[in-house]
Amino acid sequence: MSIVIVGGHDRMAGQYRKVCKNYRCTAKVFTQMSASMDKQVGSPDLLILFTNTVSHKMVKTALDEAKKKRIEVVRCHTSSKAALEQILKDHAF
Repeated sequence: MSIVIVGGHDRMAGQYRKVCKNYRCTAKVFTQMSASMDKQVGSPDLLILFTNTVSHKMVKTALDEAKKKRIEVVRCHTSSKAALEQILKDHAF
């Protein structure tokens, strides 16, 4: 399973990847907007938006790609490790 995480804190990117690895998932983490983020998203099984720590432009880019590629999107206000674990549990990864 593959996951893309948009938002969150820079210092937590490693923790996000570690949590996903514990659930046997690969993760791409975008804590900052990159020029070619729309091309880097790929076709994951799930896109997680941490809405508290992300710009409107980044949200729009991520949602446009998700809609275009029919990727399931989960929005979460908090960007904690526990919130990520709960999302992965809820989506049976």
